[in-house]
Amino acid sequence: MINDTSLSQEALLGALADAGGSIERAAKALNSRQEQSGSTSHNKRKRAHDLDGWITNEKRPGATSPRKLATVPESKPDGSLISGYTPLAPICIDSDSDAEQGAQGGGPLVSSANTDQSSVGRTKVPLMTVLKQAPTSTKSAPKLVPRTLGTPELVAKHTPCTLHLSILPPELACRLFYAMLKEAASWTRNKWWLFDRLVESPHRTSFYARNLAEESDDDMKEAARYWYNGRPSPMPNNFLPEMEEACEIIEKTVNEEILKRGKLFPAEWQTTPDHPWKANVAAANCYTGSKETVGYHSDQLTYLGPCPTIASLSLGTTRVFRLREVVPHSEKEERNAQTFNIPVTHNSLTIMHASCQERFKHTIPPQQTIDAFKPAFPPPTVGELENTASDIMPPDISRINITFRFYRPDFAAKTIPKCHCGIPTVLRPDMKRRESGMISEWEQTSRMRYFWMCYSGAQNEGKGCSFFQTLDMEREGRGCHATSVSLSGS
Repeated sequence: MINDTSLSQEALLGALADAGGSIERAAKALNSRQEQSGSTSHNKRKRAHDLDGWITNEKRPGATSPRKLATVPESKPDGSLISGYTPLAPICIDSDSDAEQGAQGGGPLVSSANTDQSSVGRTKVPLMTVLKQAPTSTKSAPKLVPRTLGTPELVAKHTPCTLHLSILPPELACRLFYAMLKEAASWTRNKWWLFDRLVESPHRTSFYARNLAEESDDDMKEAARYWYNGRPSPMPNNFLPEMEEACEIIEKTVNEEILKRGKLFPAEWQTTPDHPWKANVAAANCYTGSKETVGYHSDQLTYLGPCPTIASLSLGTTRVFRLREVVPHSEKEERNAQTFNIPVTHNSLTIMHASCQERFKHTIPPQQTIDAFKPAFPPPTVGELENTASDIMPPDISRINITFRFYRPDFAAKTIPKCHCGIPTVLRPDMKRRESGMISEWEQTSRMRYFWMCYSGAQNEGKGCSFFQTLDMEREGRGCHATSVSLSGS
């Protein structure tokens, strides 16, 4: 039987390697060598024939000061072991006197675990705590907990948005809600190619235009086709009478909010009383139940131009509108993206101001449950609803979202560059490579770069061309008061 613990760590590891990783065979081999060498001493307690016997701590049952076991021996600053202690001999630190002396600056007192080990129990130390190296510490930016912004004040403080509750007269809000529910029965789910497969949006959607008689048919056909995914689509629907009523109120609110901002971004529409923000198109969405959603995205800027303002009206059941900032590449190691949850209730208006599409992506996420919506006013005509009961979306679990948008005249359909595929390109901001550092958010957005790129990949089985062109507002004749030029062959 072997009692000596003076074997080095290298000897133990060598024995393990010779035994093919078997602890039992390694222990027997070590004990056999010790017995052959005759190094057994009669005054040392016999240990078990396994490696656990080499790494145990002995305690005297009657000891007045309990001892703690360290998994590695103490060492000097130069890395050598303290004199008198073997590499794997456990080091015991007295929890009372040693800790007190260490607190006084004298360092911990250490003693060999092999001292006076007769008639005592033993505490085993896991082998891997001795052999395994300590993990290296890697610093990473802390993850940020999503924040819920439940009041207009919090929304305005933390995001480039403003929230307006009860924006429409209650009766008009209910009338518009019922009218859009009836319309939504004929809306479709958009489809587009994504990573070589055709995907379908998990909600219904449609596109509306205002004053169609005053607009070019070609412009509106192209705008309706490319506002979402570039797939063939019919002419947009005209604004409903209820939409027209709501639009007058929403336009007034949006222009007031833009003028409150004061200094506008150079590339955005320079809103003034003579050149106001005008809602000439609207994208409508219907989310029925808690599972219908839309994924993270930023709205396309092709006809909106840089730094657009979008007014999003919510009707029906409450859902969460979630914003997540896009962190520039240069700041990835310093911080993670912050996410904000905004509960959007019936008859609320969320205005996404300039820079929102450049700095954030947004989504309507799925929810475990939703509250049943009970309209304050009944349907306008009971008989009409009875005749179309099977064609109307369920009002208690549906949310209608109408995003009123201003398609700028300097980004009219005829001025959009065509790619090598012969179709209109899409305008995108360079979100992840925008400038950062010691400059303000206003300067970051003002220096934002935009580019035109091929959009046929959304419809042509995911295959597009390599067309890429940087937006040059001055060369392309764009701007609030600039004269637009045709770039059909760029």
